[in-house]
Parts: sequence; structure tokens; C-alpha cells
Amino acid sequence: MKLSKRAMQLEPSVTLAAAAKAKQLKSEGYDVLSLTVGEPDFPTPENIREAAVTAIRSGEASFYTQAAGIPELRRAVVDYMKTYYGLDYGIEETIVTDGAKFALYALFQAILDKGDEVIIPVPYWVSYAEQVKLAEGVPVFVEGLQEADFKVTVPQLEAARTEKTVAVLLNSPSNPTGMIYTKNELRAIGEWAVEHGLLIIADDIYGRLVYNGNTFTPMATVSRAIRKNTIVINGVSKTYAMTGWRIGFAIGNKEIIAAMAKITSQSTSNPTAASQYAALEALTGEQDSVELMRQAFEERLNKLYPLVAAIPGVKLTKPQGAFYLFPNMAGTMELCGYDNVTTFVNDLLEDALVATVTGAGFGAPENLRISYAADWDTLEDAVRRITAFVEKKRLK
Repeated sequence: MKLSKRAMQLEPSVTLAAAAKAKQLKSEGYDVLSLTVGEPDFPTPENIREAAVTAIRSGEASFYTQAAGIPELRRAVVDYMKTYYGLDYGIEETIVTDGAKFALYALFQAILDKGDEVIIPVPYWVSYAEQVKLAEGVPVFVEGLQEADFKVTVPQLEAARTEKTVAVLLNSPSNPTGMIYTKNELRAIGEWAVEHGLLIIADDIYGRLVYNGNTFTPMATVSRAIRKNTIVINGVSKTYAMTGWRIGFAIGNKEIIAAMAKITSQSTSNPTAASQYAALEALTGEQDSVELMRQAFEERLNKLYPLVAAIPGVKLTKPQGAFYLFPNMAGTMELCGYDNVTTFVNDLLEDALVATVTGAGFGAPENLRISYAADWDTLEDAVRRITAFVEKKRLK
């Protein structure tokens, strides 16, 4: 059977592939420790679950909703932006989508024509480049070096800009590095983008998962001109432990939002109704559980970081947010006789039964990603196994 060129050229998600492999081995009876998927290990808070149950029992969740989401939830998004960003938006400047991933997909479909370029800092979340390609755009990569905390600068961005550049994408706190751009860094990039008429795509999905006194500054808050050129991508998955509910949202220019809504109406129809009512409770209900989860991630980070940094050959920058470590394994691989991080990750899974994610899918072929959105016993045992694996390989 014939397959389209776009399907043939599309790279599968390395994070989902790693998680699937770990689950397969577990189902076969192997004691696999999975540090793969960016998914809180906490259940969705009870008040959010109950809101969904109530919506189902009352019949509210039985029907189609507006393509852009129920008005109550869009209003809650507006209020959320006021509370956490200090910015006033209108409902017409918001859209609710089937996860933040689909918000990005719909955005790229709405703004890109064939050959249009999007500048993406490296390391990057695995789906950015593939979604740009699906919209017939061209991802243009700019490398954020570990020595610079994985962050890019205006001179680097300017060197990558061409007449075909349409947008620049920033993810802060970052998946996979956990690093955060400062307000001054954002201002410099934002003013550069405004000067050249570029859309700024601000993926803020980890904005409330920040640790050890660090501060998250939303790009849209830096100046009025920058806000006008910024589309914010966010959602409930990470902050509220709702990855399975699939609710994201985008906020910004109403013409772009309207175009995204048209794309949604012809693709998913609307976000799942029960999930929308759950998300409404997440945004408007009690927030104590959010802080409890944030504190738990912070504690895990502070305990796990020195253990991973002590693995022979590892070079590691301490993250400021999100829930990932992104160690450079070049020294470790040299000690163990590897020249390919994907092979190292595969052998680590086969031999030590620890599932991590190759950095190759993030544009960083010397790194691997470890998610610390797992219980402490799992994390501690995983580092012990990784260290033993490295020591065993060094002896050969």
C-alpha cells in the first residue's frame, strides 16, 4: 500500500518509543526502571477527577462543544493568564486543544506555508521539528551549548535568520534541559524578533515547575510589543498531573487563534468534553496540590543531581525547572567504549534494565534524558544500576 512522503519522512517520538520498549519488557516480567516519559507520577488531584465525574453524571460531557473549547474554560484560561502572568486577554484570544502538543501542531498548520522557516534552539523537545515538517515548513536549528546553560543568543539567532524565517520557538523551562531564560535574555530575543517581524512561540508548559529560588519569566510579560508578537502555549498536563486528560491551550493574536480553531474544527472537532470540565476545575479550584507536587520534584532534583553527576565521565548542569536531567555522556561513553549515545541507551536498558531516552531525538547526540518524575526508590535504584553498568563496561 502507498504511504505519503510526509509519513515516510516523519521521525517517531523517541520518548514514546523508549517508554513503549520499557513497558514491553515489564510485561515480559523484567524488572525495568523507566525514567522515560515526562509524566508526573502523581494521580490527578481528587477535586479535578470529581469534576469530571460530575460533568459525566449530569450529562454536560455528553455532547460536542465549541471547537475552541467551552466558554467557561476559555474564560478560566483568561483568568489564569491574569493571575500568573498579570496580563489581560480576551476569550477570542484563547483556544483549548487536545493537549499542548496539538496546540503546537495547529499553530504550525495555521502559520506556515511550504518552505517557511522556524528557528528552534537545540536541545529541543522531540516533536517541534517534526511538527514543523508536517506543516511543510523547515526547522532551522541553533545550538545552545552546555557551557552557556543550553541557551541561545541574539547573534546566533540572527545568523540563522533568512527572508523565509517566520517564527522563533522558545521553551523555558526547557524540556529536556530544565534551564530557564532570564528576563534580560528574553527581552533581547523578544526585541530582536519584533524588529524583524517574527512570531515568538513561547512554550510555557513547565512554567510553574521551578525550583531552588529560580524565577520563571513569561516571554509575553516582558513588554507590550513582545506580547503582541507572542503566542503562548500551555496546558494542564504537567502542573496538574493530567497528561492523560489531553487538554492544552494557546493564547495570543486573535486572527491566529481563529485560524487554529478552524483547523481544530476540521480535525479533532473539539477537545474531549469531560476533560474540559476537569481542566476547568484544575484552573479554578484549590491549588495546594500543585505546590505539594512542585516541592516533591524539587526534593528529588536536589537528591538526584549529585548522584547522577558522580557517575564516571558525566558532565551535568543542574536544572532550574521542569523534571529532567540531561547529562552529557561523552566522557562516560569514552570510558565504556561507545561512540553512539543511542547504542549506550539501548545497552543500558538491555543490560541494566534502566530505561532512559537518547539525546539524539533532542538534537544532542552526546546526551541522554532522565525524567525524575518517578518515586525516589526508583530513581535511587536506577542511578545505582547505571553506575554499576558503567563500572562493568570500564573493566572490559
